[in-house]
Amino acid sequence: MEENYKNLKIAQRGASISLIVYIILSALKLFMGYLTHSKALTADGLNNSTDIISSLAIIIGLKIARKPADEDHSYGHLRAETIAALVAAIIMIAVGIDVIYNGIYSAVFFKAKAPEITSAVIAVICAAIIYFVYVYNKKTAIKINSQALMAAAKDNLSDALVSIGAAVGIIASQFGYPWIDPAASIIVGIIICKTGYEIFKESVHNLTDGFDRNKLDEMVKSINSIKEVKKVRDIKARVHGNNILTDIVIAVDPRLTVGESHKTTEQVEMVLKRDFNVRHVIVHVEPEDR
Repeated sequence: MEENYKNLKIAQRGASISLIVYIILSALKLFMGYLTHSKALTADGLNNSTDIISSLAIIIGLKIARKPADEDHSYGHLRAETIAALVAAIIMIAVGIDVIYNGIYSAVFFKAKAPEITSAVIAVICAAIIYFVYVYNKKTAIKINSQALMAAAKDNLSDALVSIGAAVGIIASQFGYPWIDPAASIIVGIIICKTGYEIFKESVHNLTDGFDRNKLDEMVKSINSIKEVKKVRDIKARVHGNNILTDIVIAVDPRLTVGESHKTTEQVEMVLKRDFNVRHVIVHVEPEDR
């Protein structure tokens, strides 16, 4: 459990880096978007300003998740991490809808005024910065198996793509296609909504105790490799923060002693921890001929 709390602290550090970067990039994009008359860059800046709120939600969720178990939370508070990812997804979707609305409004009431090329340079620089943050957060999230930090990483990647899209729209407007700038802001909004929906879907799946059936089948295959296990009669698993909680019913030779049966359950636990990083396993033993 100590390792879980250590990993949560690492995830919190990654979310804090995202927060600092978003504060800087949001201020820069909004300011330059206003000066250069770029709808796409302004939309990108608004996206980053709400990313600040998302990052704060993830940081708070990770902080709560680090609280130890108590009377009301015997498994600890690890699911706060998943809730934080869910909140971040809802914020992203709301922002995406707002950006799409503003892009459509700008296109309908279009004024043929191309943004300055400076705004494209700013967008490309910002894309490069946030992409490096994405690479760092993704690698860290995979290493520590953090849902919240992976949500932050996906947000980072969508922001990098959004900035590139904004730059393309701005550059195109310099060649006599200024309508591409508000069109790019609509695409920005769609990308934001798509990313938010993917994070939302995964978070809801985990909160409702959904678990990948293929992964369960892989677990059964690994357990069946243990000589003393005659059959896996039932297996259930759910995600709890960065943990996997598993309940298993196995059939063994009825002639095994209690000690031998217990040793078999320890082998099951060891295999699941080694192959799937499962840290909490309950194994129920039944005689084979039952």
